[in-house]
Amino acid sequence: MTTACILVAAGRGDRLGQGVPKALRLLAGEPMLVHAARAAVASGVIDLVAVAAPPDEADDVRDLLKPHAPDLVVVAGGATRAKSVAACLAELPPSVDVVLVHDAARCLTPAALFAAVAGAVTDGADAVVPVLPVADTVKQVDGEVVVATLDRSELRAVQTPQGFRRGVLERAHSTVAADATDDAGMVERTGLAVRVIPGHEEAFKVTRPLDLVLAEAVLAGRTDGRA
Repeated sequence: MTTACILVAAGRGDRLGQGVPKALRLLAGEPMLVHAARAAVASGVIDLVAVAAPPDEADDVRDLLKPHAPDLVVVAGGATRAKSVAACLAELPPSVDVVLVHDAARCLTPAALFAAVAGAVTDGADAVVPVLPVADTVKQVDGEVVVATLDRSELRAVQTPQGFRRGVLERAHSTVAADATDDAGMVERTGLAVRVIPGHEEAFKVTRPLDLVLAEAVLAGRTDGRA
């Protein structure tokens, strides 16, 4: 099967502070997007990288990633995550059978996780998400009042990359309202099962300034300093 990885990188990332778009923020001297693309390619299972870039940065993103992802498609991202993913899907060649969707802000995701997700799809799953157990107690609230304490043994925190058979993902985007927080949520609404596999602690999302500090520490702890 031919596998493409969509990197969602069009967000402004205001919670990370004003400045360049989030995916282009520097981490150890390189944009987070570069770290993410490098890991995807290093997995050995990605044949094509498609990037939903900030609309006014598409040409710069193409130049930035070409040395790291020779088979590359860059499109202008949409106003929402769903529109960005749909824009990338529309540009994939017909030969692509498996699609991984990955948040560029999860820039330290190990290459092995890309391979594990893609492998689960090629083994027969329609949709696959990496997950981690929830460590904190989770409360359901109504305004300022707790109404329930959820059983965390049945809860999981979902990461990316998420993997899909191409037709499954395209059908979800064409038939499901795009208010789900991730692509797997859209697939769930079509009635198909979403398989889970173990995630990785380093696949966290860089959202706030403190996350950048953590990401720098993770990189410093890696033997080669690279994603």
